[in-house]
Amino acid sequence: MDAWYRLPPVAAGKVHVRSNFVSSLDGAAEVDGRSGALGGSADRRVFRTLRWLADVVLVGAGTAVAEDYGPVIVPPQRREQRLAAGQTPVPPVAVISGSLRLDPSARLFGADVRPLVLTCRAAPADRYRELAAVADMLVCGDETVDLAAALDALAERGLGRVLCEGGPSLHAALAGASLLDELCLTLAPLLVGPDRIRIVGGRRWPTPVTMALGHVLEEDGSLFLRYLRR
Repeated sequence: MDAWYRLPPVAAGKVHVRSNFVSSLDGAAEVDGRSGALGGSADRRVFRTLRWLADVVLVGAGTAVAEDYGPVIVPPQRREQRLAAGQTPVPPVAVISGSLRLDPSARLFGADVRPLVLTCRAAPADRYRELAAVADMLVCGDETVDLAAALDALAERGLGRVLCEGGPSLHAALAGASLLDELCLTLAPLLVGPDRIRIVGGRRWPTPVTMALGHVLEEDGSLFLRYLRR
């Protein structure tokens, strides 16, 4: 699996942003609010591989709360491989949140690897202080989180290979701002019906974003697609 998804080293001060999503044939990114119902064992292997290859896992606050995010689990052999490749043993999770509506007692903040919270200067001061006790706080923007500044802040920490796991609003914001370098998409052999969340959400873009197909893999009827930004 690594051979299909491995990335070359990223130059100092630069980032490569990769997103990972699963979708039904009719475009749904969730069933009853969760993405797990769409993916099978092969999708979970891709999910783990992409995490193990990343320097940092980036996620929006809404997704972190809805999916009850915890730390990235990396087995001992993988930790050794990461160390040999010049990476930290376990990639931290970085959460985007302007409002800081995050519970400092959530399991993500009890991890051995301290998470990052990317926020803005307008964030509530009391919530900032509470979260600063359990996470590394990075201020990236004034009234809202500036995504380009957030990626720069990650790059300054040597976290150049960024894996975005959503949600749809964050994914759309990155792609719409030309900050997304590739999309790894699992297409599940399911039709789940209308009125579902898609892999992008928010305001309409002025123009489409063009991607080039990198590869197609298949297992048990699911397609594993990798698209690169042109």
